[in-house]
Amino acid sequence: MPTINDLTAKRFGKLTALEPTNQRDSRYVVWKCRCDCGKIFFTSSKKLTRGTVQSCGCDQKGKRSRGKPAEDISGQRFGMLVAVKKMPSKNKRTMWLCKCDCGGEKIAEKQGLKNGRIRSCGCLRGNAIGAPRRDLTGQTFGRLTAIEPTERRDCKGSVYWRCKCICGNEAEVTEDCLINGNTVSCGCRRQELKDNIHKTLTFVDGTCVDYLRSRKSRSDNKSGFRGVYQIGDKYRVSIGFQSKRYYLGVYSDFDEAVQVRMDAEKELHERFIKLYDWWSARAVSDPEWAEDNPITFDVTVKDKEIYVTSPLMKEMQKERAEKLTEIPARSDEKTA
Repeated sequence: MPTINDLTAKRFGKLTALEPTNQRDSRYVVWKCRCDCGKIFFTSSKKLTRGTVQSCGCDQKGKRSRGKPAEDISGQRFGMLVAVKKMPSKNKRTMWLCKCDCGGEKIAEKQGLKNGRIRSCGCLRGNAIGAPRRDLTGQTFGRLTAIEPTERRDCKGSVYWRCKCICGNEAEVTEDCLINGNTVSCGCRRQELKDNIHKTLTFVDGTCVDYLRSRKSRSDNKSGFRGVYQIGDKYRVSIGFQSKRYYLGVYSDFDEAVQVRMDAEKELHERFIKLYDWWSARAVSDPEWAEDNPITFDVTVKDKEIYVTSPLMKEMQKERAEKLTEIPARSDEKTA
């Protein structure tokens, strides 16, 4: 049996070896040690003698808590700005008070100074305090009329103007937003558009028919195709209808996933549009019938396939069959 190297009472950094234990770490004896901070710590003789471990970890915790010292950029020039002194951080960003060549001052983000994004107090744009400013008094921008400038500036140095809206409200808007047309009201126009959107769109049983007619491929997911979402090296398929979402499985092949989604659109969305067109045409000639027969669409998912039923589907197919324009029904469809 190999002899154990006696490390008792020996120091290794902040650790003092007390006694060996019966534990082994890759065949090396695990020693019970006491750290200078008072904590008992166990580590192998290999790590002690090679200097891999010199404390229980308390020194590293201290380094982490102190963090990296902030870089001192006082006296450095960035464009027209010279850093004067460090200011309190804002949103976890280091801020510096800077003196501009024009005589103005600006509190700027250190990262913006170093990457060249901030190069003046705003005087290069004509928006610094005390610098020449464009007079917008009395000018109209959409629904807003500029009244007077304020002392506020945005992060780019653009002046906030107090404006009067035609609705009677007041708002403070930057010069840039007024001139570029980004803001044309106090917010009343956005609210009006939101309130009137339902008047311009057709909703049936909670479904927007206009959206289904004009849907396009989506670019807000990794796959780029609507309803097909990339998860790692696979693709999850789903389809939305009547404020609900139906999941159609996960596929390894992208083309297969897209085909499943397209088949679901044909079965669900296209059938709904055809039923709505037939119903709305009949409602024009027979309003009482339309009131007694509202459109309802029941959806079920079985074996990753969409199935739809509606009390009006059978009647529509019967009427179209008489006109020799029957909509082909799926052989596996269950009719009520």
